[in-house]
Amino acid sequence: MKICVPKETRPGETRVALAPEVCKKLIKTGYTIGVESGAGNLACYSDDAYREVGVVVESDAAALFGSADLVLSINPPAIGGAAGRNEVAWMRPGTIVLTSLMPLKNTDVVRALAERKVTAFSTDAIPRTTRAQAMDTLSSMANIRGYKGVLLAAAELPKYFPMFMTAAGTVFPAKVFVVGAAVAGLQAIATARRLGANVVATDVRPEVKEEIESLGAKFVGVELSGSASAGGGYAKELSEEDKKRQQEMLAEQCGIADVVITTALIGGVFAPKVISADIVHKMRRGSILVDLGADGGGNCELSKLGQTTVVNGITILAPLNLPATMPTHASLLFGRNLASFVDTFTKDNAFVVDLTDDIQQGAIVTHGGEILHEGTKKAMQSARAAGAPN
Repeated sequence: MKICVPKETRPGETRVALAPEVCKKLIKTGYTIGVESGAGNLACYSDDAYREVGVVVESDAAALFGSADLVLSINPPAIGGAAGRNEVAWMRPGTIVLTSLMPLKNTDVVRALAERKVTAFSTDAIPRTTRAQAMDTLSSMANIRGYKGVLLAAAELPKYFPMFMTAAGTVFPAKVFVVGAAVAGLQAIATARRLGANVVATDVRPEVKEEIESLGAKFVGVELSGSASAGGGYAKELSEEDKKRQQEMLAEQCGIADVVITTALIGGVFAPKVISADIVHKMRRGSILVDLGADGGGNCELSKLGQTTVVNGITILAPLNLPATMPTHASLLFGRNLASFVDTFTKDNAFVVDLTDDIQQGAIVTHGGEILHEGTKKAMQSARAAGAPN
């Protein structure tokens, strides 16, 4: 079977789905691999680096897609628009696609894949189980967001992060408040601690208290009326009563922090608005808020997605696609996740679709001309009922 890796065409994207190191391992498994010329350039992987490990570098994108048995990519395949590429139309029926499809956000692409009878798996829908851990692209990329978000805050903060004892006197460490302690939040805590800051963190799931404290941070939280855990390390929306109590705690902590880093995501995809405009207005002048939920719509009411803004002396950063700012390692880790998925379901040098497997059941979006992902089907039905395009 042939695996094909296209050049990513999303604006600002610098990653590539497979690094040469990962290609080498898949070739040993029995696959042939074709990579679109220049696909790895922005991630510092040259065409020659791919050729050295046995990859065929191809310049004709349409022919590459047309020859693919499996298409591995970072972002959903293009269906036209500014890129001028209809990658779905270039695929043969029966082609298998593995990508971060985000099907609830990309229903037009999902429909096109189904109509083309392409089998599509979405890595962001892979169940968070022990068996699937090595395939979890959401966690790999969240780790980078947490790390890079702290570095951005440190660069913007008009103070030191660590404590310094100097001849001119002592400078006390910055106070960092991290909202959300899933993968991105835990990495943000660890990075801020490595930089010498005093760190306080919160999460609606009290079971993460030990993880927060194991990294040297202090846990703060409120007692909720019901469980906020949605399973798999994800959180669910709070009741109105619980939201009110949480807002009071957030206002108090944000008011004394030098840096606030928000990482809250529901289902690993959608960002709840946990930081209100009122909370921002209570923050110290010169303080920094880094909204790491920007890709999911933003955690702060005043965030302008993809921009840095200043409100009453408070700097709000809402960076998009932070993993693309570290493309070499982001590509390597993302590719290892994809390779783990492919290896797990490879038998006799071929990828086997097995819809009785719990991982494939969770990740599959389209197959045999049908949309199988329940959440996507419901979203499309709701959009039709409301008379909206979907």
